[in-house]
Amino acid sequence: MMIVFDNPLMHVVDYPAQDAVELIDKRLNKGVLMRDGAAERFRADFMALVTGESDIEAFGELLEQYGTFLNQPAIYH
Repeated sequence: MMIVFDNPLMHVVDYPAQDAVELIDKRLNKGVLMRDGAAERFRADFMALVTGESDIEAFGELLEQYGTFLNQPAIYH
C-alpha cells in the first residue's frame, strides 16, 4: 500500500500487489477501489494530470470523470 496523493479534494492509495487503486473524493466523503483495467486507466489519467501543469480545478475534473464510481462511504480510522 502506498499513499500516492493527498490534497484538499482527493486522496489516492495504490495497492500494487493487488493491481488496485483507491480513490476518495474528500468533498463527498465517498470512494472507490478500482482493480485491473480500471486501475490502470486511472493511473494513466492521474499520471498525465500530475506530470503536467495542473491546478486544483484539474483535480476536480478528474474526480468528475470517475464520479459515477464513487459510491462507497469513506470511513477514516
